[in-house]
Amino acid sequence: MLRRFLALIYGGVCYAAFLAVAVYGAGFIVGLATPTKLDGEPTRPLSQALLVDLGLLVAFALQHSGMARPAFKRWWTRIVPEWAERSTYVLVSSLAMIAMFVLWEPIGGVVWSATGDVASAVILALNAVGWLVLLYATFLIDHFDLFGLAQTWRRWSGGACRVQQFHTPSLYRHVRHPIYVGWLMIFWAAPVMTLAHLVFALGATAYILVAIQLEERNLVEVFGERYVEYRRHTPMLIPRLTPNGELRRGEADRLHG
Repeated sequence: MLRRFLALIYGGVCYAAFLAVAVYGAGFIVGLATPTKLDGEPTRPLSQALLVDLGLLVAFALQHSGMARPAFKRWWTRIVPEWAERSTYVLVSSLAMIAMFVLWEPIGGVVWSATGDVASAVILALNAVGWLVLLYATFLIDHFDLFGLAQTWRRWSGGACRVQQFHTPSLYRHVRHPIYVGWLMIFWAAPVMTLAHLVFALGATAYILVAIQLEERNLVEVFGERYVEYRRHTPMLIPRLTPNGELRRGEADRLHG
């Protein structure tokens, strides 16, 4: 009983860490009420700042995508209990984001700047919509399973493991990766685009494009022709107005994610 209770507490702590990091990340990206910011006055030479920032982006990409691959999870669950795998992934991803928040080097220089309060407000509104799309999409595919809470709850309650199913709720009938659509809106909807922000947005976008290929390869392995057909008729990142396709319920490797 005690071990199962501790498992439940572990899942809750990992989820709380993710929530704290997500809230901080929203302020970090737009430069609002956080001690460290994506933008700011440079403190290092350009070459050093770029090296640090690109290194942080690569490190996060390797961790975030590498730990989500089935081969890694098969090896990893020999070390950690299967019920703790997803929560541990969420915790390590949160720690990787914290490292980025702390070590990120501002570069300076303005690439573009919205002129006028209206334009700035519209862009910030798009940024907020990106967060809403992201959050809504996680609930469409089982938010609590995605962030490890469902697994630790099943450990506590003795419930059966969930079987992955293929279906396409709501946004997933219009676009295959609404979570990534939300992230892209967050990264690019900036009233002031500095050089550091541009490096961040470009690096994150490149990661997303690579991660999609890896994820979809795994999805084809699991669901076969059903996912191939869904991919054939549903756009990857640019939503279509008319709904289409089917998607599985358990898209558990998106943090996107």
